[in-house]
Amino acid sequence: MHIDVNNAFLSWYAIWRLKNGEREDIREIPAIIGGDETKRAGIVLAKSNLAKKFGIVTGEPIYQARKKCPNIKVFQGDYKVYKDYSNKLYNLLLEYTDKIERFSIDECFLDMTEYLMNSTLQEKANEIRKRVNEELGFTVNIGLSSNKLLAKMASDFEKPNKIHTLYPNEIENKMWSLPVGELFMLGRKSVPKLNNLHIKTIGDLAKFDLNKLIKIFGKHGKLMWEYANGIDLSEVIYKYEPPKSISNSTTLAKDIEGLDKLNEILLTLAEFVSYRLRRYNMVGKVVNVGLRTNEFKDFSHQKKLDTTTSNTKDIYLKAKELLKEMYKGESIRLVSLKVDNLCDKCQTQISLFDDEETKKQEKLDETLDKLKEKFGYTSITRAGKLGSEKQIKLK
Repeated sequence: MHIDVNNAFLSWYAIWRLKNGEREDIREIPAIIGGDETKRAGIVLAKSNLAKKFGIVTGEPIYQARKKCPNIKVFQGDYKVYKDYSNKLYNLLLEYTDKIERFSIDECFLDMTEYLMNSTLQEKANEIRKRVNEELGFTVNIGLSSNKLLAKMASDFEKPNKIHTLYPNEIENKMWSLPVGELFMLGRKSVPKLNNLHIKTIGDLAKFDLNKLIKIFGKHGKLMWEYANGIDLSEVIYKYEPPKSISNSTTLAKDIEGLDKLNEILLTLAEFVSYRLRRYNMVGKVVNVGLRTNEFKDFSHQKKLDTTTSNTKDIYLKAKELLKEMYKGESIRLVSLKVDNLCDKCQTQISLFDDEETKKQEKLDETLDKLKEKFGYTSITRAGKLGSEKQIKLK
């Protein structure tokens, strides 16, 4: 996935103002985010949709924007606000994968290869899009494909709040007709040179003689040709940091009621969270279960485990206990499970009370993990959660 925040600077600042008591939503008036207006060097960094209707464009001087719309409201950027909302987005995405590349303050690449958990990429994208809007208050575009380049190109299609695909078999219909200047990583200076070669569209570039491009542009000519043909072998580059907690949540396909059905969902989440714990070689001490009702009321409950563990069964049983205590029969639309107070497994003391059952469960988890790593996460499942996959999948 490539996730791109729609109009990030203006959206984030608008949400921050509203949360701090302002009544005016600057997304709904002619407004821009810009530099210091007292300096002629101040430029437009972001604009509202109404400002856009006046012909105001990103990058133009603020004094020029005022000529187009004399009553435009100008707000200075606030990096602390941007960083805060960027981190909120990142933390939400961590519930879906550990492999996240922060491409910029408002863009991320996600490698979802091992993290779909019985869902499709489209379903996970839809869930993320809805949660970002509901929980964080802004919207994102999400591009889906088999590599970073095509996912990035897909996220730039129609906006806002959209999900688009651009798989290799869709390149000709969806990408080749676009102006060549819209190709990712193509510098502005290259466009006139390409136009002089009668290369007007991405498709023209894809079909152009590769050797001629290399002769004219060098290594960049080869890169342009590969990108035009959807070729990108780069990996999602993520920085490993020991997590402070590991969580996973799911928005259900339809609201559900009853402990039995919710327990099936919890087992699926417990299996995935504990699997991630073991991949980090970490154990946790605290389990937290969260619920969201169909009326968007959130509540959660947490308890300490008897001992630090990454054991699926122990985490599930504690989560099940928490659910029984907190659930009052409401219709539920979202379930979350988090394991907190983490530490490296090697740093924990071996308990004198570890019994044969605990060792047996650890051996079972280890065997299941090896099968999942070899054949894929969904290659094997527990009987207790066989009925939960349909609930977890979105419409």
